[in-house]
Amino acid sequence: MELSDLTEKMHAFVRSKGWYEADTQRPQTPRNLAISLSLEAAEILEHFQWREEPVDKDELASELADVTLYLLQLASVSGIDLEEAVLKKLDVNAGRSWDKGPTTKND
Repeated sequence: MELSDLTEKMHAFVRSKGWYEADTQRPQTPRNLAISLSLEAAEILEHFQWREEPVDKDELASELADVTLYLLQLASVSGIDLEEAVLKKLDVNAGRSWDKGPTTKND
């Protein structure tokens, strides 16, 4: 399944709940979606608190899915082509180095 297919399925779900309607109690604004994304990402950390591996991988998968859905929606309502953004970022990161060692003032 393509990222665009997942995005459309996400939009269909949100529309079915009426969350894109003007009078909704859950306005799907970029701000609200960014907050929700952050909250869901924090829930992933709970699965690793005090342990190296999650106890319940199905629950972890559910939280990862929540993060993915909010990310897809935030990108879409913000007019960002997430596939393009990811590819650009991979190109930028390919030219970066994280393992050069400590730098000094004279470097």
